[in-house]
Amino acid sequence: MIRPELEFVYEAHGDLEPPRQIGTTYDGTRRIIPIVGGGRVEGPLIKGKLVGNAADWQLTRSDGVTVADAIYAIETFDGVLIQIRNRGLRHGPPEVMARLAAGEPVDPAEYYFRTVPEFIAPEGPYDWLNKSIFICAGARYPLGIRLWVWRVL
Repeated sequence: MIRPELEFVYEAHGDLEPPRQIGTTYDGTRRIIPIVGGGRVEGPLIKGKLVGNAADWQLTRSDGVTVADAIYAIETFDGVLIQIRNRGLRHGPPEVMARLAAGEPVDPAEYYFRTVPEFIAPEGPYDWLNKSIFICAGARYPLGIRLWVWRVL
């Protein structure tokens, strides 16, 4: 058996606009969370900022699980643009999720928020992003988000 290890890549801090509700659909409740540009990306392998005009297209299923599907980009400190599609799940006890939805501060340890970011990097110093699997843990705040990203070795 080969046991994968993790290599920490970066932590991202992003600002969000208030959610825009699409409403109830045949598969659950949908909303759009606009991502504001300028958020920080800092880590041992990537440093830069989040690019604006992006969004997380969320679906909350009937079982209370929120499915995240965000597309955004990082501009590295050396001027390289890297596209990211970050998909995953957020859920927790109903009372915790209600507090989170109401904009109250909630310890991220009280709910599950994990995603799988997929990178599209140009040829050059960040090409290694195209050749690995990544996992992410997140924390949601009323108008912000924090993400911690690791490469699976």
